[in-house]
Order: sequence, then structure tokens, then C-alpha cells
Amino acid sequence: MKKYLFLALLIMGGLLWLQTARLRSEKRERRRLKSNQTALMSDVEIYRTKAGKAAASNMVLNLRVSELERLRAADAESIRDLGIKLKRVESTAKTATATVVKLRAKLRDTAVVRETPAGAVIIDSMQTFRWRDPWVTVEGLIERDSVACRVESTDTLRQVVHRVPRRFLFIRWGTKAIRQEVVSSNPHTRIVYTDYIELKKRNR
Repeated sequence: MKKYLFLALLIMGGLLWLQTARLRSEKRERRRLKSNQTALMSDVEIYRTKAGKAAASNMVLNLRVSELERLRAADAESIRDLGIKLKRVESTAKTATATVVKLRAKLRDTAVVRETPAGAVIIDSMQTFRWRDPWVTVEGLIERDSVACRVESTDTLRQVVHRVPRRFLFIRWGTKAIRQEVVSSNPHTRIVYTDYIELKKRNR
């Protein structure tokens, strides 16, 4: 009798453990979906850091591979183009920037020696200009009816992914959301858009 009672208790304990695990999994899934819904409804926050650098902030999306393929098909295709299988991806990020430079540069006269197809040597004059700072270089050549120009822009985007704790008065605990901060080092750059996606694994 005791043997059967022990076996029954063991089975009930196992069923209770499975039910508890399932409820916890469903609770985590509800939190994930709610967080994703909030992230999708939230706009990217564009701001300036204390140092005056362009920055952007947004909530992190936590998607399954199937959701990434359905909701972000272009991102999924870009990952495949890299030869990477989606199931091996931990996270993916995307940031769009625009660089606008207003400048004024002096024109300099330059003599250029050219040789015609017939072998005659012609000395031609044209104007050149050059402007640069630590981030952008602009140089060009002005001929009679055209302008040739080269623009080179250098930027470093710094990315930080951080946890936002829950708050009640002065007490902080747990995790309310995961956010991404992106900062540009180029003062001519404006961050237009950014997103960060974590891929949810089946065994997590």
C-alpha cells in the first residue's frame, strides 16, 4: 500500500512540476510578447549626449527565427547573403545615418599639361578646392564645363545594449526592458533610424 502511495505522490509531484514549468514558460512568453508590442509601438528616441554628439535610443526586440523571417524579411535575406544560417544568429542590429556638411573653400588655379591625340602639348588651366576637418574631406577639380569631386566621411558608431530595471519609488529590481543606445562620433552625422533584435532560441 505504501509503495503505491509513494508512486502516486511521485507521479503527482512530477505532474505538478511540469505544470509549474509550463506556467512559467507561458508567463515568460507573455512578457516577451508584451515587450515586443511596446517596442514596435515606440518611436526611436533621437537626442544629443552631454558632449553634444548625435545619439539614438530604442527598445530591443526579442524575436523567434520564424518571426524574424515574417516581420523582417529584408533583414533575414541580408543575413543569408552573408552565408549565415538564421538559427545561428544571436542578434542583429541596423542603424541608418545621414551626413550633411556645409562648407566654404577657396579656389586655387592649377596648370595641367595635356597631350592631344595628334601629339601636341597643351597647357590648360583649371581650379581646385580642398576642405577637411577630422571627420570629412572634400576635394574637387573645376574644369570648363564640369566639376569632379571626392568626398570622404569617417564615422564611428558606438553601441551599448543595457538593462532597464523596474522602479517603484526609490527601489529598483528585475528587468523592465532591454534598450539600445547608439552614439555617432561625427558631428556632421544625424542618426535617422536604429533597431536591435535578439533572436530567441528554442532551448532558452
